[in-house]
Amino acid sequence: MTTMWQGTAARISSWAGRKYLARVQRKGFNLARLPERALVTLRRDGLDPVPELGALRDREPVSKLPLPFVGGAWLVTGHAEAKRVLVDSKSFSNDFTNLVGSAGITEAQTPGGLGFADPPDHTRLRRLLTPEFTMRRLARLTPRIHAIVEERLDALAAEAEHTGRPVDLVQDFALPIPSLVICELLGVPYAEREEFQRLSAARFDLAGGATASFGAVTESLDYFRGIVKQQRTEPGDGLLGQLIRDHGDQIGDDELAGLADGVLTGGFETTASMLALGALLLLRDPALPERLAADEAFADRFVEEALRHLTVVQTAFPRFAREDVEVGGVRIAQGDIVVCSLSAADRDPALGPRMDEFDPERPAAAGHLAFGHGIHRCVGAELARMELRAAYPALARRFPRMRIAVPAEELRFRKLSIVYGLDELPVRLGS
Repeated sequence: MTTMWQGTAARISSWAGRKYLARVQRKGFNLARLPERALVTLRRDGLDPVPELGALRDREPVSKLPLPFVGGAWLVTGHAEAKRVLVDSKSFSNDFTNLVGSAGITEAQTPGGLGFADPPDHTRLRRLLTPEFTMRRLARLTPRIHAIVEERLDALAAEAEHTGRPVDLVQDFALPIPSLVICELLGVPYAEREEFQRLSAARFDLAGGATASFGAVTESLDYFRGIVKQQRTEPGDGLLGQLIRDHGDQIGDDELAGLADGVLTGGFETTASMLALGALLLLRDPALPERLAADEAFADRFVEEALRHLTVVQTAFPRFAREDVEVGGVRIAQGDIVVCSLSAADRDPALGPRMDEFDPERPAAAGHLAFGHGIHRCVGAELARMELRAAYPALARRFPRMRIAVPAEELRFRKLSIVYGLDELPVRLGS
């Protein structure tokens, strides 16, 4: 690590301590106080959305959403209706400044980045970022991804042998893999992984209040502004350094920080949750690990069906109606907020039979929305697939007799989190 990066790490350590204490003391709008109808898209029963969400979708795929701090709001749960909203950037805006003034949200808490930008800004930023996520560019990460997975499996085995106790697949497998990959991608030192994990997880956990989550976004952007400032002076080999070398002053520091924050947002917590919940699918069916370890084609089908079935990003970023528009026979007025429930849409019976079941033999043509849809579809989708396709078979090969170390009812799942996941997954690796 260079002297400059050492200085950066020291600055971040001091900053993180102050900011973390301040954040946990803040009180914001408590989502738990909202009507249950407004929270149903964030509720689950184990791996499944609560039955009330499916019933609402089947009865009313576009329904009124009771949010006390806004005017009109709608919840879209049908697959066709959700795709209609997500693809229509003419009728719907992603610009986060539409929320300024609601629930105490301020201009300073606007996240920036691709997810909250409209064309033409979105078009320009995406055009800069997309080349870094082509399969050709990502191929350079393939050996490192497989090495990271094997390193984590070695660490799991060593820990289990040393302690004789169960290991936690969340902390020791699911979290480190995407954290390391993103550090490689962005060119940020892995020594800062704990800060990466905290910044990403905090924004998605809404149990402490909406403004606390938005505050975590502000912290993350401040963090990345510091990283960008250092990279301007000494561009690294990662994505940020490459963007600076290729585009220089064409892209500002705030835009770079927003893009880096978007990569962290889209690539860390989501992939970590998928790794953990996908491992739970393996643990629940003893026949799956052997097939997964031996059949590459089956591994691809397993990943796609797991993405659809789990849909860990439960809702898309909110959209704001630019004009009066009709979706699913319902009139949405200009200025209304629209929230698409991706987890409900991906279980829509209109897609095929038994959509509530996990079936890795299901044709992949079902068109799941786990990565979103339209111009805001996740730019890092292929990177996520690369990590999942590397990790699941390797886990199955190394520990074919792995089993859950606690009764299933004791597993703790996240509550009121946009990205669904497990708090921990204790397992015994087997001999």
